[in-house]
Amino acid sequence: MKEKGFKLIMQFAVMLVALEVLAISINMFYAPHNVAAGGATGISILLEDALGWNRALIVFVINIAMLLASYFTLGKETTARITVGSLLLPVCMAITPSISLVSDRTLAVIVGGALYALGVALLYQIDASSGGTTVPPLILKKYFNFKPSVSLLVIDTMVCVMNIFSSGIEAFILALFSSVITLSVMNYIETGIDRKKSVYIMSSHLAEVEEIISESLDQSYTSLDVQGGFSGDNKRMLMLVVENSEYHRIIGRIREIDSQAFILTTNVAEVHGGQY
Repeated sequence: MKEKGFKLIMQFAVMLVALEVLAISINMFYAPHNVAAGGATGISILLEDALGWNRALIVFVINIAMLLASYFTLGKETTARITVGSLLLPVCMAITPSISLVSDRTLAVIVGGALYALGVALLYQIDASSGGTTVPPLILKKYFNFKPSVSLLVIDTMVCVMNIFSSGIEAFILALFSSVITLSVMNYIETGIDRKKSVYIMSSHLAEVEEIISESLDQSYTSLDVQGGFSGDNKRMLMLVVENSEYHRIIGRIREIDSQAFILTTNVAEVHGGQY
């Protein structure tokens, strides 16, 4: 029970940090430059610029409406999962100072997009959500089998287009640019930051290569039985995962033994587990 309680406390703490990061990206980078990059927060920036309404209040109203829609269409379980984030995000926006930290709009969009991606990625890590426009794609998937990613892209694109009427074509381009940055950073965070390289090696001097790898380079590896597609011959292939900083040194040593060795390298997002 204590362990479960501690886990819940930690998840709530991560959620608060994530929501505050989102609030900072909106209040200190997007809103001061009137760039709406999508979502309920983007709509709030547009309405504040056009009508002078309070951003936090707009997000609160949108999120309440989405919670009601979720309750009646998606059920209690989904609604419960997004309720806390939906209610706390406007609170974080209300208490976070609305100031411009940078004067350059492009820089503001770059930093704001990266921060927004960090906040959303942290929420995803604990299976939480800030609600808002993430709800309609779930409803469309349930009743019309639309892909949520496509639906969300359409909604965010519509919000970005509204920048044209609010702040001009430059704000629209910056909003699209911000969306690309957010997606790229989110993808990088979600797939891990412990980047390595996976190297596959076939050589006519494989025994010497193995000796160099295991003894001189102190590197573990896996031996795979493979068959040549053209020759039909049974062969062995070595597979090893190396740090980026060690990659060129290891490849150099292998080339010293066999300059004609077949080497295939791929990027690895994350590695778990021990040596076998």
